[in-house]
Order: sequence, then C-alpha cells, then structure tokens
Amino acid sequence: MKTITRVYDTYAQARQVVAELEAAGAPPSDINIIANRYVCEETARGEEPAGAAAGIGAALGGTAGLLAGLGMIAIPGLGPVVAAGALAATAVGAAAGAATGGLVGALVSSGVPQREAEVYCEAVRRGGTMVSMRTSEADEQRVLLIMDQHRPIDHAAREADYRTTGWTRFDPQAEPYTPSQTEIERLRRPYATP
Repeated sequence: MKTITRVYDTYAQARQVVAELEAAGAPPSDINIIANRYVCEETARGEEPAGAAAGIGAALGGTAGLLAGLGMIAIPGLGPVVAAGALAATAVGAAAGAATGGLVGALVSSGVPQREAEVYCEAVRRGGTMVSMRTSEADEQRVLLIMDQHRPIDHAAREADYRTTGWTRFDPQAEPYTPSQTEIERLRRPYATP
C-alpha cells in the first residue's frame, strides 16, 4: 500500500477530491482530510477543538462518507483543524506523546519526504486543506488522476514562496494563524478558485 498526499488552496477543491475518490469506490477509511478550521464550512458543527480522543472519535464515526464524519481537533503548529481519517488520529496521538513528530512525523511515516511534509503542514497552517489516500499499486494511477486534476499546490514552488517571507521549516511551536491571517494568505493566491 502507498499513501498519496496533496494540499489544495481551497477547501472546496479538497472536498471535491474526497467526493470523487469516494464515488470511484475508495473506502472512506483509506482517505484523510485535514483543513484549517477557518476555511471549512463544516466548522459550524463545533465551537472548540475537542480533546484528542473525542475529536478523532467524532471524525472517524461518520457513516455517510468521510466528509460526514469531520471532527474538530487541535494539532500543534496548526491550531484548530477540521479532520477525519487515520492520519489525523496519528498526528493527535503523536502530539499527545504516543509517538514523536506530530503531523510532519505522521506524513513522513506514510512516505512523504520530510521537506515536502513540512511545506504541506505549513500550507494547512496558512489556510490550505490536505487530502491523503492510502491505495494499492493497482489503483495508484486512478487516485493520482483524481487528486491531480483539482490543481494541488506544487510543494517546491510553495516552499520557495514561503522562503521569501523568512520561513525555513514547519514549526509545531508556532502560533496558529488567526482567521484574518488565514484569509490574507488565501487572498495572496488569486489562482485558487473556490
């Protein structure tokens, strides 16, 4: 099994990817989504991030597809996020001391290179939405086609962009972006359509 990960500038792009993966027969248990709380319309379902166990329990409890099971959790460096899937559970467990590395560590463990994982986490911190899918080699091309047709970020270009502002790596101790910072960051990306 292989895990494919992409980050999208808008929640709408990521939501469409998840819907298409599920429509193509992907089991919701193999899909993960992590979205900055401030850009996800599902945040109306909850006020504050739940504790690790409660948030992930809610996130994994959906019966009508992955998106129906979104839960709000807090991940160090990202702050409150809306998430569902095993990757979110691993990141919360790592943040709680069950393992090391938080979300970056969870991504690296799933096969994402370290620098790419750090850029993906920073992109979520700044308002992006991450989707990952665990798939067999036989289904890999179909999953890539679905995920790539919705214009995911180019991690190398995004890293170069972040470095122009002094960013060097994802810092799980950094303060999460506020709603206004998230919106400003998203407005910097006029090519990202909802």
